[in-house]
Amino acid sequence: MQSKDLVQLAEQFGSPIYVYDADKIKSQYNRLTNAFSKVEKLRINYAMKALSNVAILQLLKEMGSGLDTVSIQEVQLGLHAGYEPEKIFYTPNGVSLEEIEEVNAMGVQINIDNLSILEQFGAKHPNVPVCIRINPHVMAGGNTNISVGHIDSKFGISIHQLPHLVRIVENTKMNIVGIHMHTGSDILDIEVFLYAAEILFDAARNFKDLEFLDFGSGFKVPYKKDDIETDIEELGKKLSKRFNAFCTEYGKELTLIFEPGKFLVSEAGHFLAKVNVIKQTTSTVFAGIDSGFNHLIRPMLYGSQHHIDNISNPKGKERFYSVVGYICETDTFANNRRIAEIKEGDILSFKNAGAYCYSMASNYNSRYKPAEVLWIQGQGHLIRAHETFEDLLKNQISLPSEVTL
Repeated sequence: MQSKDLVQLAEQFGSPIYVYDADKIKSQYNRLTNAFSKVEKLRINYAMKALSNVAILQLLKEMGSGLDTVSIQEVQLGLHAGYEPEKIFYTPNGVSLEEIEEVNAMGVQINIDNLSILEQFGAKHPNVPVCIRINPHVMAGGNTNISVGHIDSKFGISIHQLPHLVRIVENTKMNIVGIHMHTGSDILDIEVFLYAAEILFDAARNFKDLEFLDFGSGFKVPYKKDDIETDIEELGKKLSKRFNAFCTEYGKELTLIFEPGKFLVSEAGHFLAKVNVIKQTTSTVFAGIDSGFNHLIRPMLYGSQHHIDNISNPKGKERFYSVVGYICETDTFANNRRIAEIKEGDILSFKNAGAYCYSMASNYNSRYKPAEVLWIQGQGHLIRAHETFEDLLKNQISLPSEVTL
């Protein structure tokens, strides 16, 4: 997909707008499966919290993917998109026993991440196949906001609580079919991930009837030129060998599961916004766009960097701009960034906008959420319309006239 295609899509569908390249999603999926081709049983469960549009779910379903879900609503979206219940994995955090039981009734795979709920669920439903999420206390990423396997994380059952966990399983006679871990996002050091995998193998030895091991994901993608990323091919070579050896030791061919989200969709996404105003101050040149952190919060929330191109003037002379939004807050996307000369009315493209971008959008300042387009086979297909004023009012209820204010 070229700059001219993106400009045309912004003109056709209006801005701001998210555009996703189907070919990039497919190539990332194939890259991961090829890296682990020596594993006999491999399953990819797309972490749909990254981008939950039904059209994206349908695309990945056609690739053979399952789903990793974290809420009952995501489970319902997956079923709506055509996934069979057995292809959906449910890994909630901090939800009620009632929600877990409601999801269980839908026939999906349950993954439990705390001792209290594990004991309650096991006592009531000992025959239901259950996966257990452990916290290996390994920080595979570089940011505690997105690394969830460290000791202070709210996610998972501490590996140090394994004796207690085993006692619960023995007392309830639960049907444990899988062990799961997720160390967090932006994995840089493969050896650290492999170390965490050994902890998962050690935990698995406590359960005799496992069917799968789920290694989570968190693979890092490049966000700028020459940026480092997870070497999937090297990880595939090393982990496949170790996993196959463990299966031989265990005496059974287990399924290896990954649950990538960002890895599959991040680089496929482009966020397009129009420049409303160029504002020169005594120290800075601001490019103010028709968007804000209500549409793309990651730079403000996580300090993430999204490369910005002026696709209306890609060969223009570079100048320094601070790119800001129209929200009544400090919503700065870039400080003094070198970008091809910008004029009012130009379209800017934010790269790596496929993961955790639209899915974290809001209606702050009563602004509408943007549209989404899927670029497939050389054409743009609208997969979510721009919101309207009626959408803002949809669930609001005015006070009846007889109420005295």
